[in-house]
Amino acid sequence: MEEDCEFRHWDELIPDALGLIFSHLALQEVLTVVPRVCKAWNRAVTGPYCWQEIDIELWSNRCHQSDHLDRMLEMLIPRSSGSLRKLSVTGLRNDSIFSFIAQHAGSLKTLKVPRSGLTNSGVVNVAEKLSSLTFLDLSYCCKVGPEAIQAIGKHCKSLREFCRNMHPLDVASVVSHDDEAYAIANTMPKLKRLEIAYHRVSTEGVLKILSSCIFLEFLELRGCWDVQLDNKFFKEKFPDMKVLGPRVIGFYDMINDWEDCCSDYFSDGSDYLAWEFFEDGVMGEFYEDEFEHGWDDNFNADNAILDMEPHIWPPSP
Repeated sequence: MEEDCEFRHWDELIPDALGLIFSHLALQEVLTVVPRVCKAWNRAVTGPYCWQEIDIELWSNRCHQSDHLDRMLEMLIPRSSGSLRKLSVTGLRNDSIFSFIAQHAGSLKTLKVPRSGLTNSGVVNVAEKLSSLTFLDLSYCCKVGPEAIQAIGKHCKSLREFCRNMHPLDVASVVSHDDEAYAIANTMPKLKRLEIAYHRVSTEGVLKILSSCIFLEFLELRGCWDVQLDNKFFKEKFPDMKVLGPRVIGFYDMINDWEDCCSDYFSDGSDYLAWEFFEDGVMGEFYEDEFEHGWDDNFNADNAILDMEPHIWPPSP
């Protein structure tokens, strides 16, 4: 660099600064464009600086092949070199990839894995490795039950926020979720935020949570129709707690007409409801072959993702 140059060259920025800048780019750009700019940028994106927080939730919603999702995670997570602090992904197909995540969870604070095919045994087996978690989202994970929740509560002593929302259609045949409520109450006393929308939980189950989780600041009860507690009760007993539900104005009257309810949700662009649909034919066209080109035995960022269709990637912020 010339001595009279007022500004430093981009390739001379420290990797930490580059990683912070690149974190605002779209995933495709970080994997395929940035590494080709210069050696310094290539080192930054192949090192841990860009991968302390990994958010591929939007992309994974559109990925219909589990092996493609698994391979993406197996490529990105090791790049963090043990410094992964946040991971957001949806639709994990099995316990094996969840176990892989847990193997690299030494520094993990936030884990969002909604709509995943995790099982009780899969969660129980790795819960001890997730002890650093402060935020966990297991919403819409239909195969997970009280055994998994109890294991999480037992090992994740720092957990402060827990999301366990469900879809009404997935719980239509469930008699009661009180066993989950009791597992939360017995093992997660330090929770500050809890979301259990559309759970078949009783008034007794909620009271047990309220008596045990004394630090709660926010409680999501939307769609918990069996809970017979009104706003007056919460204002008198828990004046500092924000409670959403169990009944929500504007939705309660539509609960018996699912088709109209869903139509209203998608037509007005609202995010008012607590669920979304991601199946073909419901929310428009999705792409079945996101990874149709470029995947080979020598999977890497330079040649594996370059030829992918650009329209499957989210736009840059």
